[in-house]
Formats: sequence, C-alpha cells, structure tokens
Amino acid sequence: MEGPTPVSALIHAATMVTAGVFLIIRCSPLFECVPSVLTFIVIIGAATAFMAATSGLLQNDLKKVIAYSTCSQLGYMIFVCGLSGYTASLFHLSTHAFFKALLFLSAGAVIHAVAGEQDMRKFGGLARMLPYTYAAFFVGSIALMGVPFLSGFYSKDLILEVAGGSASVTSDFAYTLGLISAFFTSFYSFRLLYLAFYGESRTSRLPLEHTHELTPRMATALLVLAFGSVFLGILGRDIFVGPGTDF
Repeated sequence: MEGPTPVSALIHAATMVTAGVFLIIRCSPLFECVPSVLTFIVIIGAATAFMAATSGLLQNDLKKVIAYSTCSQLGYMIFVCGLSGYTASLFHLSTHAFFKALLFLSAGAVIHAVAGEQDMRKFGGLARMLPYTYAAFFVGSIALMGVPFLSGFYSKDLILEVAGGSASVTSDFAYTLGLISAFFTSFYSFRLLYLAFYGESRTSRLPLEHTHELTPRMATALLVLAFGSVFLGILGRDIFVGPGTDF
C-alpha cells in the first residue's frame, strides 16, 4: 500500500496488517478444536515468511524492502499460531511494532532529506550527512535481524524454538523455512544499510543541497521507538512468556 511513511509506520507496526494475527490469537480456542486448520495455518505462514523474504531481497525502493519485511514477519507470527504458540506470536507482534515503526519513520527521514528520492541505488554515503537517522535505522535493522539482546532476538528466536521443538512434519517445514527467512532478513537489511548509508554518495546534486538532519520532534519519535526496539524484549519476556505467567 502506497502512503506517507508515518501512515505506513502506523499500518505496518500495530494496526491494520497485524489485525489478522491478533484475530487468530483471540480466537485460539476455536482453532484448537480443528487440528487440520492449524496445520494449514502453519503451511501458509511459513510459505509467507519465505516468499516475502525472497521478494525483499531484490527490491530497490527503500519503503518496499521494509514492506516486504513486514509481510515476512507476519508469516512468522502466523505459523507459530498454527503450532499453538499464541503468546510467542503476540510477543513478536509487540516487539515488531517498535522496530518496524522505527524503520519506516527513519526511511521517511531519509526520503525527506533527499528531496523525495526512494531508489536506494541513488543514495550512498548518507551516514556522514545524516548520523542520527543512520543510528536509528541501524538500531531498527539489527533488531529486525534478531541480533542478541535486542527485542527481535527474544521474540523471533522464541518462534523458531517453538517450531524446532514441535515434533511434526509441518513444524519441521516451518522451522526450515523460518531459518532460511531469518538469513534472508539479515541479507536484505544489510543490503539496505549498505546501499543507503555506506560507500560513496550516488545522490544527484539537487537532493544533496537539500539534505538535512531530523527536526527535534522527529528525533524524539525515533528515540522512543529505538528504546522499545532495544529494551522491550528483555523487559517484556517474563510478562509474555515467563514461567507461571497467565498473560
């Protein structure tokens, strides 16, 4: 869906695109009555995680890479619901909301800084000109990858643990595609960072003249989301999935 980056951040983070996942979690007693439907959910979710990750590998539009990433992460949330890991799914939904909103708003800051350009092949070297935006983008990207001790690590690894620990053909299928998708996620995230922020600038002269860092209001929003991207996993893991929790 095309839209301004604040709208995309809101839609992709915790409202519209995650509504289906939340609906499955809320209706879990009904799904548990029909094992064949749970198997179908696992297959669809794992295939979605894989297919969307492969699509994200080859995109050159900054926002489209992040959008396909959302679709891939939704696949993780869906297939773990099919394995009856509803709390793990909700945990990933919550952590994902922070780092995906951070990525979209950081992308908006980049696009705003380079006069509306969205093709990553025309960026390069922006880390020197936009250090704060780069820092926010970097935090969001490594949280998405599942780097240890950031929020994505606690929730995404838990989903893969649930898949790996469930003894069935469909869970093995989901675990395998989940692992491959996690590798693809790391690849397209590093590709995005490299094309946009590293190397020599490939930006034409006109956008370079307008390049500027974030306003204080924009910077504050990114700071709040960066805090959640780093600490929500470690602060929320006992609430969501800790021993004895009735969440």
